[in-house]
Amino acid sequence: MKILIAGAGIGGLAAALCLHEKGFDVNVFEAVDTLQPLGVGINVMPHASGVLFGLGLGDALDDIAIRTRAIEYRTRFGHLIQSDPRCVEAGFDYPQFSIHRGQLQFLLFDTVRERLGPDAVITGKAAIGFEQDERGVRVNFQDGSSAAGDLLIGADGFRSKVRQQLHPDEGPAHYEGTMMWRGANLQAPFADGRTMFIAGDHDVKFVCYPISGRAARDGKALINWVAEVRHDNPRAAEEADWTREADRDFISEYLGFQMPDLDIQALLKNTQKITQYPMIDRDPLPWWTRDRVTLLGDAAHPMYPMGANGASQAILDGRALADALSEQPGPAGLLAYEAVRRPATTKVVLTNRQSGPERVLDIAAARIKGPDDRIEDLISPAELEEVAASYRQVAGFMKKAV
Repeated sequence: MKILIAGAGIGGLAAALCLHEKGFDVNVFEAVDTLQPLGVGINVMPHASGVLFGLGLGDALDDIAIRTRAIEYRTRFGHLIQSDPRCVEAGFDYPQFSIHRGQLQFLLFDTVRERLGPDAVITGKAAIGFEQDERGVRVNFQDGSSAAGDLLIGADGFRSKVRQQLHPDEGPAHYEGTMMWRGANLQAPFADGRTMFIAGDHDVKFVCYPISGRAARDGKALINWVAEVRHDNPRAAEEADWTREADRDFISEYLGFQMPDLDIQALLKNTQKITQYPMIDRDPLPWWTRDRVTLLGDAAHPMYPMGANGASQAILDGRALADALSEQPGPAGLLAYEAVRRPATTKVVLTNRQSGPERVLDIAAARIKGPDDRIEDLISPAELEEVAASYRQVAGFMKKAV
């Protein structure tokens, strides 16, 4: 059985490795002519890193990424609201990794070429549509060429042409009302060098974490940050371009942020390249699969980056797809994959619209009004843990008893 994958992002490449492990013949088609390690930091949650460990990539991840000790939720005054452990020591089977998106993509890309062959990923092939019948499927590319196979997996991202053909009447992307500025800067580490923090509230928020194991071994930290500000822009979804460079006017929003272990203003001013992107997603679909074609990753379930869960869900898609097809090769396997993953990712998309685990920030912001207020006097640990535990269950990564 020959399986075609449109898109060589994290989801498409992870799916290719999982499918190859099960014995399938896989070709991946990527729109750009030359892959480059673009992007900024992302996180791989414990359940998704378990998939990558299962593919034999654990040592490579430890070389290039950071094993995240915990996610700390903080007020703008630097109070620690909650520390949510994400490490093996806290009871997870696998660690959470913070990593540069491009480095993870290239780890998967190089592994695909090593295991599936140097021609397994074909670049310069932007999928524009497909045709299928009872004998197979053909994917058509922008350059006029096409490729034939038994199944097609649309892993072609937020603006997926495969999704567009399956759901031609789908409405526009959904804009949350928040603009995100992103960057990374090499500097001295903060805290223990393994901590991620999210500070502020729903209107003005700052996310920060180290992403390079190699920098850490040199005594430095490549600090990835995301600045999120409520920003009215009716055309935000239409104009979204994650490579767009931004001005620095937003920095003034963070003058009142005071962290005990990091100078946020200095970090922002020292970052050489800053990009701007709106927080957008799409409404969950009623179905992903039509006969020999299905969707995966951002093409299937684009979500707000609450809980840092997008890449992880794409990796889980790849594992579930391979498992389902190994049991039921063909269109029946695609439906079995969808039956597992579509309800699960729909819950994540909708929960992220309600701020996901970051809801604790708004709880604190409503009660903590100054640097001298005490968290323990105003918020109970049980109230905070209820939010964190609920999201872990929705997103699918649970701790063992320790």
